[in-house]
Amino acid sequence: MRLAIPDLISNSYFPALAAAELGFFAHEGIDVSVELMFPVDRAYEALRHGEIDFVGGAAHGALAAFPQWRGVRLLGALSQGMYWFLVMRRELGIARGDLAALRGRSIGAAPWVEMGLRALLAAAGLDPVRDGIRIAPVPGATAASVNFGLTAAEALANGAIDGFWANGMAAELAVTGGVGNIVLDVRRGAVGHDGGPVGCFDYTMPVLAATERLVAARPDVAAAAVRALVAAQAALKEDVSLAAEVGRKRFPPREAGLIAAVVARDLPFYDAAISEPSFAAINDFARRVGILDGAPEYATVVATQFRDLWRGETR
Repeated sequence: MRLAIPDLISNSYFPALAAAELGFFAHEGIDVSVELMFPVDRAYEALRHGEIDFVGGAAHGALAAFPQWRGVRLLGALSQGMYWFLVMRRELGIARGDLAALRGRSIGAAPWVEMGLRALLAAAGLDPVRDGIRIAPVPGATAASVNFGLTAAEALANGAIDGFWANGMAAELAVTGGVGNIVLDVRRGAVGHDGGPVGCFDYTMPVLAATERLVAARPDVAAAAVRALVAAQAALKEDVSLAAEVGRKRFPPREAGLIAAVVARDLPFYDAAISEPSFAAINDFARRVGILDGAPEYATVVATQFRDLWRGETR
């Protein structure tokens, strides 16, 4: 079976990658290979057309291929909360949490990922058009096989952009390389300060998704995938050095050496549950950015039959 993620050399979807590379899918009796498919809307389109079996991606990205959530099922969360960082060139001297200083700056962001940035700027009273904040794809980040975070960090280092809205690996590369400073860390910042406007944590989350038809026709396979995800999260919490083992298999050397530290910061958010309030918040965000109408019911989109598995109850 095939699992697509939109950024491979990254922490964003790492539990899904770890479930494959550390043998947790195999232990559950399913052979799953993980491949890079950028951007997230392309991955979900492939899921809809039956070209792949699972997606590990931003929850709201499913709406690109499954309008009103029809035909998709969210099996579990890879981790909790919106997971991208706003990083700006260090020489600009922008203080952490100072969104007003973004006026007149260019920020690279991937398709669909940029919606989270636009929404939090709006919540902070900023308008990209009025305030001259240019949000656009990163130069060179166009191919389906691009690792967006790495491309963004390189573009920042080269001066092609003033900043980026991207994953924790991109942030780590920029910060440790001395070229960028973190301006927003939504997950870890103080709410309303360097974590962004109130509520932005809940705009989206990384999820493991499958089609409604797979869940209906092969519930045993869907359940096995959820068990593998939960087992991978638990294993990484128990021994984060396993992240380096995965990195050595799939990442370039520098990123392989960084991934365990990046994943360690994510561990408090490793929880496979997709709660009803979380889903309601994602729907609210999706309506505000114009990709959803109405209020689809929680149990029609989230695979609540696997709720016990989210808690680690194996059968």
